Formats: sequence, structure tokens, C-alpha cells
Amino acid sequence: MNSNDVLSMYENIAGLTNQMVVAARSEDWESLDALEHQCASAASATQVGTVPALSGSSRMRKLELIKQILANDRAICNITEPWMAQLSRAMPAPRAHR
Repeated sequence: MNSNDVLSMYENIAGLTNQMVVAARSEDWESLDALEHQCASAASATQVGTVPALSGSSRMRKLELIKQILANDRAICNITEPWMAQLSRAMPAPRAHR
């Protein structure tokens, strides 16, 4: 993986998280779930240690993309967390078996 590959990967992830925000805003949970899986797959390279360090403008672009991804994640959480809390309140609590 070279620096162009790294930036392409982060661009792809940023694009996917943008789409996830749109899906969450429109309450399209199926699309959000599918996009989340695509995003996890795209990010898998970052977890296996094959991503080289970047420098200069490439490093700055990577940081911008990471900030965008984190902002998208926060936006998604701001939409889904209240919905999940509402869903949790609507579901009956599990009963203990005796």
C-alpha cells in the first residue's frame, strides 16, 4: 500500500460515512447497516498494520479526512442514539426465569 492507496482508502471511508449520515437522517436503517458493513470492510486495512505513515500534504489530507469521518460518526450517533434509547424504552425488560 502506497500513499495514494492510503488517501484513496480514507477518501472512500469518508464518502461512505457521508452516505451513512444521509441514511440516518432519512431513517433508512437498512441502508445505514449496509453502509456500515462496507465502511468496516474498507477500514480493515488500518487494523492489520499495512498502512504506511504519511508526511507533508498527504499527512494533512489524511488528518482532514479522519476529522471528517469522526464528524460524520458523531452526526450518526446524534441521530441513532436517541432512536435506540426510544426503542429500548419501548421494548419490555427481560424477565428472570424461576
